[in-house]
Amino acid sequence: MVNKNVINIFILISLVITGCGVYTFKPKGKSEIKSIAIERFQNKTSEYGLEDQLTDEVTDAIIADGSMKVVTPDKAEAVLTGILTRYERKPYKYDENDQVETYAIYMYFDVTLKKTADGSDIWHKNMNQIGVYRVADETEEDGRQRAIALLVQEIINKTTKSW
Repeated sequence: MVNKNVINIFILISLVITGCGVYTFKPKGKSEIKSIAIERFQNKTSEYGLEDQLTDEVTDAIIADGSMKVVTPDKAEAVLTGILTRYERKPYKYDENDQVETYAIYMYFDVTLKKTADGSDIWHKNMNQIGVYRVADETEEDGRQRAIALLVQEIINKTTKSW
């Protein structure tokens, strides 16, 4: 008769081997898009100049990522569009004297990636990001930069990987 521990070990090894057999370190669903155009972001808020900053930072990040070439819309397989729909600055944390220690910048976006061939959406998402900054030694611009950096990362992940 076979020992119960030997059977349990055999089952455990079988599960480990079959469980890891389909795993790969290459991301599945990596984007097939090789070229992208990035339209200038629209800004529906009263915060001046964010449309250029957003467009530039998304463009720079996609170039740095290297998985797609940024081209003009007539040569692109896909076009990325974005709208900043809302911008808010609110107290985030108070100290023991009920004074604001940190503020948060809340930014809300409507972002779409469309195929240029037929105009269909590859993806469309309402995104929101928050950037917190300390009143004592930082400015609203620091919080804004943090929120934009998170937006850019979310767009890169959504555009280049299909997890």
